[in-house]
Amino acid sequence: MRLLACATALAMSFSAAPASAQATEVVYGYAWADGEGHLRIVPKSATFVRKDGFLGYRLKAVTKAKEVRLGYTRASYGRVTVACDLKETEGRVALDAKGLGRTACKPGDLDDALGRGPVPLRVEYRGANAVKVNEFLVTEWPGSRTARGTLERVNDTTVLFATGGKQVKLGYTYATSFHRTTARCRDGWLAGEPVNADKKGLGKKSCTSADLTRALKTVKHPVLVKIDYTPGVDGVNEVWEVFGDA
Repeated sequence: MRLLACATALAMSFSAAPASAQATEVVYGYAWADGEGHLRIVPKSATFVRKDGFLGYRLKAVTKAKEVRLGYTRASYGRVTVACDLKETEGRVALDAKGLGRTACKPGDLDDALGRGPVPLRVEYRGANAVKVNEFLVTEWPGSRTARGTLERVNDTTVLFATGGKQVKLGYTYATSFHRTTARCRDGWLAGEPVNADKKGLGKKSCTSADLTRALKTVKHPVLVKIDYTPGVDGVNEVWEVFGDA
């Protein structure tokens, strides 16, 4: 009986292992806001670079890498700036020996950083939750390119862009420009006469990212656009409405 009781207790201890016993995983990449208290990040390969006083990372794409979505409301957050409320480094950085941000900040500070655009991050996580988040510097910010294709809304900060037989998920922020063919920035997609279209059918009325969000909500299908975007970071810089729906 005593042996049976011990065996039963041992079996129960294994089957009732707490969630905290999950292995910690690490991902490097450009993080985007993805709903309240959440970020999304596509894993990149990261090479630590120490040269002429610079401490940072060289990021490269990983074939067939799958996006990770993580909650971060209980994670520690280390910034590369010398204070949590700074938007830029202003020429002074706070890095540890591995080139990771060491200014101790709060999840709310990460909210602010992600609200301004993509952030290069190293994230330690268990399951669907980040436990430790650190900013880092990159050796080179990827270059941008322009392309025509179709755009489809995912949420208020994310779109799907299809071109050349491929589809990519892209993020955008308040800094994204939107050029309209319509009379007003608040009009629905391609509403009314194309009074602000150039000879190539491209919008030339300057509007905001909020207008882009509002316009995309008026359609239930992909729409024809020209965009300027940064593939390595997966971000949209500019969007041109095109006269001639997709």
